[in-house]
Amino acid sequence: MAVVKCAIELGIADVIESHGSPMTLSELSSALACASSPLYRMMRFLMHRGIFKEELTAHGSPGYAQTALSRRLMRYGEHSMAAFIMLNSSPMVTASLHHLSACVLANEISPFEVAHGEDAWSFLAANPAHSQLVNEAMASNAKTVVPAIIHDCPEVFDGLGSLVDVGGGNGTTLHMLVKAFPWLRGINFDLPHVVSEAVEFHGVEHVGGDMFQSVPKADAVFLMCILHDWGDKECIQILKKCRGAILEEKGKVIIVDAVIEEAKMDELSDARLALDMAMMAHTNAGKERTLKEWEFLLEKAGFTRYTVKSIHAVQSVIEAFP
Repeated sequence: MAVVKCAIELGIADVIESHGSPMTLSELSSALACASSPLYRMMRFLMHRGIFKEELTAHGSPGYAQTALSRRLMRYGEHSMAAFIMLNSSPMVTASLHHLSACVLANEISPFEVAHGEDAWSFLAANPAHSQLVNEAMASNAKTVVPAIIHDCPEVFDGLGSLVDVGGGNGTTLHMLVKAFPWLRGINFDLPHVVSEAVEFHGVEHVGGDMFQSVPKADAVFLMCILHDWGDKECIQILKKCRGAILEEKGKVIIVDAVIEEAKMDELSDARLALDMAMMAHTNAGKERTLKEWEFLLEKAGFTRYTVKSIHAVQSVIEAFP
């Protein structure tokens, strides 16, 4: 992770992309204004991991070329995951991982609190720069997950006139959904200090508030990567507020979160389980849940039925109906 973080900081993928063709070591080191020897060793490692690849330049010399993975490291690319990677390799996050044993030994305190002296939400509220990093990372994650939702299960949004995104951050998710489904009126709902920094998008209204108190009324409520931050008690409270925000006859709550299938592992199971360890490190009671655990939450929150749709992502789409 540290080497990938370094590649992002140096802007290696951005430079190769701007060049428009494979670059020799000399060309790349010159463009980055760095020494060729450590750069060579870094690129050797990154190519071995399949992040960059070797291709011949126009002059027939060996050069470094982009891959689908390396384009994820571009700082401003359409499918960039740079912000997400920078968050997960930041001292704020990695410090918590060094105290993971605190959670195992004493479940009432999170490793994040041991490392930083307060819970993640209080820390972020008091540190705007870190809060912005989190919002940028969530927006980066949305650029991967939301297209999968749009492609794999667009029918989820059929018949809806309005959609409130609870914990929607800077509004990136809703912007993508409203663009794909222009009949939707979007309400981006998050804490006041978060939505105050949100960019204006056509068809999206930013509303500040507290999901534990109330949720704006809409045909459907959208929760992406929110509930995994919280324990069962808090999730049930949030889900009850969401249920109260929708119409009994046609409303629904759309949950986008991981569903761990312990008896049926696939190529994304490792990522889901790693994400569960991240929740253990950074939250007091958050976790990735099995289908049985999701059933428990939905039943306790008063939902009568649900469907689960798989998408090409770590997360699944759960539709919960009153």
